[in-house]
Amino acid sequence: MGWIRMGGNGFAQSGVRLPRTRLAPPVRTFRPLIAVVALAVVAAACSSKPPDEPADYVGKIAAERAAKDAAFAAADDPIPTARHAQFLPLAYYPIDPEYHTPGVLKPVDDKTVYEMPTSTGANRKMRRVGSLEFTLKGQPMKLLAFNEVGTDPGSLFVAFSDLTSGTETYAAGRFMDLARNRTGIYEVDFNRAYIPYCYYNPTYECPYPPPENRLKIPIRAGEKMKLEVRSEK
Repeated sequence: MGWIRMGGNGFAQSGVRLPRTRLAPPVRTFRPLIAVVALAVVAAACSSKPPDEPADYVGKIAAERAAKDAAFAAADDPIPTARHAQFLPLAYYPIDPEYHTPGVLKPVDDKTVYEMPTSTGANRKMRRVGSLEFTLKGQPMKLLAFNEVGTDPGSLFVAFSDLTSGTETYAAGRFMDLARNRTGIYEVDFNRAYIPYCYYNPTYECPYPPPENRLKIPIRAGEKMKLEVRSEK
């Protein structure tokens, strides 16, 4: 839910029509090509279903990445066809199960609309849903989760940056999307963290992580920049 395409026949993942502005014509729903990526609830702590074996988990993530590459290669959007050779296949850190951890969403009762800055200079209206609290490699951490005003309330959007941002990963941060559930327990899976589409295509508008989500450690998991593309920027 973290980006909007601006200009032309623009698209928004938000799932709602946005009003006409001087910045861009009305946008229409854009369903991301990464729909092949399933964001499931962590059930190991509260059900009888055993967690994936490490080999199964690695195979699942590898298959999702291959499917995403294939979907991007078959289309002109979000990566324009002329830039396929530059960006595809996408670059990733090695799959590391230690970056896949359960988290608990601590809800916040805050109706305040947060104006999240974006790559275009405009702000996106977000509401804080809660704080995802988890432990990563023995270190307790938390990330604010948001829902964009006027969109599906059943989705959570997490934008974060870390000490790889700007050198190994996109300078403005990366995203994770989660489906809300009634248990309050989630998969915090940095192996599924992805770079916003404005990295590939400047016609997209991408939100910037809030200060609370700027992690003070390197997160070497998920999508990263391609070295040859980074050197050109």
